[in-house]
Amino acid sequence: MSEPDAPMPSFRPRLFTRGAAIRLGVFAGAVALLSLYGWSRTIRMPGRSYAGALPALTADEQVLRDRLRGHVETLAARIGARSTSAPAGLARAEAYVRAELAGAGYTVTDEVFRADGMACRNFIVERAGASRRSEVVIIGAHYDGVLDKPAANDNASGTAALIELARAFARVDVARTLRFVAFTNEEPHHFQTESMGSLVNARRARRRGDDVVAMVSLETVGYYDLRAGSQRYPPPLSLFYPDRGDFIAFVGSTEMAPLVRHALATFRAGARFPSEGTALSARTPGVGWSDHWSYWQVG
Repeated sequence: MSEPDAPMPSFRPRLFTRGAAIRLGVFAGAVALLSLYGWSRTIRMPGRSYAGALPALTADEQVLRDRLRGHVETLAARIGARSTSAPAGLARAEAYVRAELAGAGYTVTDEVFRADGMACRNFIVERAGASRRSEVVIIGAHYDGVLDKPAANDNASGTAALIELARAFARVDVARTLRFVAFTNEEPHHFQTESMGSLVNARRARRRGDDVVAMVSLETVGYYDLRAGSQRYPPPLSLFYPDRGDFIAFVGSTEMAPLVRHALATFRAGARFPSEGTALSARTPGVGWSDHWSYWQVG
């Protein structure tokens, strides 16, 4: 015969003991502090992005605008496809970039290497520094395009900026040596391979023992769109940055955070144009997708 049902003892469950609550609070605080530290290192940048109507161009800026447009139109429209898959166009682009750098007042060094059975060329010009001549700052952009595409933004725009920066600094006194390099073979199938022009340049600089203190890659700077949703990011970066592609972006790895912050602060102090900056892990999609990657590989 079964026992009658006994009443269940009453109890009030305790979700956390005092010690567990303290440990959870400490953990939550540590996560918050780490998040704040990460934000301050990667997202938070000095100065403020310019906001409001863009100022009218000065006469000199109008001339510069026309020169930049002319370079892009020549490379993307008149020459068009320029890659080892379109060797005739690549040869025409080589001749154009070399002539423009020479026309800016420099002696041009051809850095020749072979890829896909043909001679490929980076072009190098320098403005020697005065007080810190041995320290080299490289400013680079790739002039090739992907396969058979005109590649106006990626990267005729960066090449145009490179040429005009070199022209602007041709007669300016600088402390460190400025080395302007026009690279070839940045696009696939050369990207992040032995035949990538910037990797060739970085390795040769390392073998010579050059003291490269910074490298700036001018990449896809011609895109501009005021429409909402025109700019997208890997998650969760959309929480921190605008959704309109109307700004210049300063991007580097976490190791390069001081350089990114310094460059952006300098830009914001002197330019009336929207700007954003970030220093993220090199594994973040997009952070290493240009010629600066090559210099990371050799330290």
